[in-house]
Amino acid sequence: MSGEFTAADASQLRRAAVTVGLRIAVACALMVVATIIAAALYMLYLSGHPELSGTDSSARVYVESNDMLKAMLVAGLGGILAAGAIGWLSARSAIRPLGKALALQRRFIQDASHELRTPLTILDARVQLAERKVPPGSDAARLLAQIRTDTAALSTTVQELLLAATGDHDSPVDPVNVSTVVDAVIADLQDLAGSRGVHLEVKHGGDARVRIQANSLRRAVLGLVDNALNHTPSGGDVTVRTSLVGRDARITVSDTGTGISGIDQARVFERFARTSDAPVGGRRSYGLGLALVREIATAAGGRIDISATGPRGTVMELTLPAA
Repeated sequence: MSGEFTAADASQLRRAAVTVGLRIAVACALMVVATIIAAALYMLYLSGHPELSGTDSSARVYVESNDMLKAMLVAGLGGILAAGAIGWLSARSAIRPLGKALALQRRFIQDASHELRTPLTILDARVQLAERKVPPGSDAARLLAQIRTDTAALSTTVQELLLAATGDHDSPVDPVNVSTVVDAVIADLQDLAGSRGVHLEVKHGGDARVRIQANSLRRAVLGLVDNALNHTPSGGDVTVRTSLVGRDARITVSDTGTGISGIDQARVFERFARTSDAPVGGRRSYGLGLALVREIATAAGGRIDISATGPRGTVMELTLPAA
């Protein structure tokens, strides 16, 4: 089992085992102490009232109260130590299946990420070959260039998954320009918005930089804009605004949809949370997009909020600490 763990995993599992073991040991120790105290009080009471013993046996054994208390104290300490050992062994046994499940999860992510890298590399090579056979500056060339960009972004995402699975994700991150990333996302989604009859635009209100992986920021913005497009009917508008508010960089995504309904707003960013209303066009939602946006924002020290929602549309704000 240890061969599949990273150092962080092993440390986390050890802490969990110690915590569970201590809780079991403390509970058992409290029971032992309570029993000893009750027995000691009862013995002291009987020693002060011999007439209550109710025995007429001619043969009696007299034991000093101090000796009895010492014996009970030793027995109690032994019981506490035994409870601690039992608690530790029980915790180790209980944590072992969790460790195996964590190892299998990481192994799956590692294998899946590794297997995806080769097809993506082949796809990128084929797109490059196709680009050589089309006239430069044509619509086909433009589309092929966008496909290469999307393929590169997907390859970066796969690489991030692989790094996360191996636990090697603590390397320093250079600041990225928010406007540059947002412009790239808007450019990638213009064709999708046009096919749905939605007007998509971006407005910049300041030049902000944040310390986050560029692809992570791209995924967060992509998730917010894609969610807005999914809930905006044909003829509607989706507007993305960037601004610098104090020491925070803010990305605001507003749409002209029907607003959030059929679900508590506090649950919108939970995994697999979906509204009872179907998205525009009947596109199926798994309730993961906004949850991933929140996880990315939280990991970068930021937050995602619903600033407004109603029949005239929804406004979401992604706030990140400016670098």
